[in-house]
Amino acid sequence: MFLRQLEPRTARTTAEVLNFALWPFAILTVLNRVFIKAVNGNITDDYRPVYNASLAFLNHQPVYTANFDSTDPHYLYPPSGTLLIAPLAILDPEKSRWCFILLNAAAIILAGYLLLRLFDFTLKSVAAPALLLAMFMSETVINTLVFTNVNGCVLLAEVVFIQLLLKRRDLWAGVAMGLTIAVKPVLAPMLLIVLVRGQWKVFVTAIGVPVALTAIAWPMMKDAKDFFTHTLPYLAESRDYFNSAIVGNAAYYGVADWLTWIIRLAMAAIVLISLWLLYRYYREEELFFVCTATGVLLTAQWLLGSLGQMYYSMLLFPFLMTVVLRNSVLRNWPAWVAVFGFMSYDKWLSDRWQSTGRTVEYLRTTFGWGLLLVVVFCVLGDRYLAARREGRLRDGKTLDPAWMHAEAAAEPATEAAVSRNGRSQDPAVEPAGINGRTR
Repeated sequence: MFLRQLEPRTARTTAEVLNFALWPFAILTVLNRVFIKAVNGNITDDYRPVYNASLAFLNHQPVYTANFDSTDPHYLYPPSGTLLIAPLAILDPEKSRWCFILLNAAAIILAGYLLLRLFDFTLKSVAAPALLLAMFMSETVINTLVFTNVNGCVLLAEVVFIQLLLKRRDLWAGVAMGLTIAVKPVLAPMLLIVLVRGQWKVFVTAIGVPVALTAIAWPMMKDAKDFFTHTLPYLAESRDYFNSAIVGNAAYYGVADWLTWIIRLAMAAIVLISLWLLYRYYREEELFFVCTATGVLLTAQWLLGSLGQMYYSMLLFPFLMTVVLRNSVLRNWPAWVAVFGFMSYDKWLSDRWQSTGRTVEYLRTTFGWGLLLVVVFCVLGDRYLAARREGRLRDGKTLDPAWMHAEAAAEPATEAAVSRNGRSQDPAVEPAGINGRTR
């Protein structure tokens, strides 16, 4: 039965044509990224310090010995994270790195599948190969695999957390969040969403898991306290290299501190207003609210905090998937100019225009994150002002304009003619949306 799915046949619908075209590109791109680019590696090696720390932990040697005066990748995981990643050092360095590459690749693919299910798509839909191809064409996935870091596993935990949160399985959602906090607390801002939704049980396991892992790891480590005295102060600092946060680029280009603070405070105001509008008018639309608020919070963390690196953008995939929702804030071209800035693998370094090319390359992530936040603010602000002019704020339920509701009302008629897997039940009807239905 499986082999019959591979039998060459002529497509009958537009959806089938796209499926036949995109699946080979998606699968071969995945194979190239995993077995060629990632295995080849790069001068930037995030895995070596992790492996060395794991080996030191298993041999009861000091772990937190990094020299922060160098620009080489450093080991920055807390004791709880050290405990979780320690089994990596059981194998020799090369085989261990290959296994970690495969683990992260599998985590990214599984996260993509769960995202499809979260947004009501199937593997037969055009969305499946399109998402897989987009993910493995992006800078964030390529460099996560090439540099060999843990971001793929963090993405999977993020998607699992969102799914469990929406299903009100609070304790298990907290476990998923707690495991990421134990390694790197990059998803911690998402706990604000838990707070405003009143799902208090999430905090029990989200805090309990890293605390328990730390308690287990502490007596097993020779220098556990050095994480707090040596490594944590470094994490609180902002550096002027490999840092796309506002403070990082401001330090690199010598921007005055007062101007840097004005930019950060202005962007913080934009973020706060956007989050308030989302909570006030969209919290009942759970999928849209959770994924959009997640995107705003994480982008704000990287842009306004002390450290933001381009490949963190992988964690915005749930937010970017909201483009299939009828009221998405991403259905406009400036949003995708922003996405290009922090997702594209293209390099803008130029032999002919060296200074300009270097500036564009160094700033594109910062401007991309910033533009994305501005787009969210402008879309929500425009909807709010339009709703106020039209007297629609009294019901307090949504800012969506009338045409969005008209489109939603038309969906049942469309779905009657087009199945969820992207194939027309009536040969005379062509699929209308990315998976054969409109949104």
